[in-house]
Amino acid sequence: MPRPEPTKALAVLLLCAAACISGCSRARSQAAASQWQPPAAENASNLSVRAPSGLASSSNVVRATGLIQAQKWQSIRAPQMTGVTGTDNNNNSLTLTRLVPNGARVSKDAVIAEYDRLSLLDQERDAVALEESLKHQVSEKKAQVLSLQATRGSLIREAQADLERAQLQLRKGEVLSDIDRLKNQAKAENAGERLVSLKKSDESRIKSEDASVRILELKLARQQVTLERLRNNLNKLIVKAPQDGMVSHEITWRMGNMGPPQVGDRMFPGMPLVRIFNPTEMVVQTTVDEPDFAAISTAKTARVYLDAYSGEIFTATLQSATPVATGGIDTPVRNFTVIFHLDSQSPRLLPDLSAALEIDRPGRGATAELKDMADAKPSPKVNP
Repeated sequence: MPRPEPTKALAVLLLCAAACISGCSRARSQAAASQWQPPAAENASNLSVRAPSGLASSSNVVRATGLIQAQKWQSIRAPQMTGVTGTDNNNNSLTLTRLVPNGARVSKDAVIAEYDRLSLLDQERDAVALEESLKHQVSEKKAQVLSLQATRGSLIREAQADLERAQLQLRKGEVLSDIDRLKNQAKAENAGERLVSLKKSDESRIKSEDASVRILELKLARQQVTLERLRNNLNKLIVKAPQDGMVSHEITWRMGNMGPPQVGDRMFPGMPLVRIFNPTEMVVQTTVDEPDFAAISTAKTARVYLDAYSGEIFTATLQSATPVATGGIDTPVRNFTVIFHLDSQSPRLLPDLSAALEIDRPGRGATAELKDMADAKPSPKVNP
């Protein structure tokens, strides 16, 4: 009988050893799994991850970004000339000759900017001279009309007297000859026709003279309106502050690029000049997504962090939340505008500064916080 080959016997022994080792490992794993129990609820807080110091837990707040804005502000623009052109008759542009510095505090009715008024002053002087000339023309025309009316009145009274004398002579017809009677009759008829003609001519001349006086009066009134417009435009070229506050230069188009206006710039009517705001009442305007809006619509307070000043923290109170959502055409997410009023004042709170907000969720207790942290906790791993 032949002996088995050594290689085949060695292979059979190796397979048997591997099967034994695998069975032992599986038995130890099942025993360890049956002995493991989850930690008690009172130790759950030891396994949770706490938020960094100074920041609230992400489950209790809604974080958003916004801009610092003034609650009361007014934008001042280059004035619009009324009825006449500005300082440049070609393109109606205005030359800035005076401007208060950026960040200056002004009171109401204080002068904050001026434009070149030389051309309008010349026009006002010419308009005043023309107004005085028209006033003299109206007075002269009225005196001339009164003189002509008096002359015509005397002629009418003279014609009336001639008619009465001719009628008186006709009463003597019985004692006069036929020739004298016919002469008196012809004189009476001529006197009557002359009187009718003078009265008719006087009525026409009165209408003509009244029309000529009225034309001069209308010219005078039009010139007075032009003069009033010129003076109003002169007043517009001196820009005064409509309220107390701080001045902030607007960004506008100048010399081929964007920048704040400067003295000597040529500006067109309607271009932004400065903005005056009340630095004592500032707000933060932000937008929140639709899922977060339901949580903060009843929020009361928020913490504001300025990006420019990392160490500054301000408190703010909810002022308004718009119920109308806005969003882009290509996205289903809608945003809501929320405004918080800053409770404190600081010279560092200036418009258009970017800020980060932490808005407290209302109605979040310790049980809800523990549940959120337990849900966020990773599952424990068991080593074999």
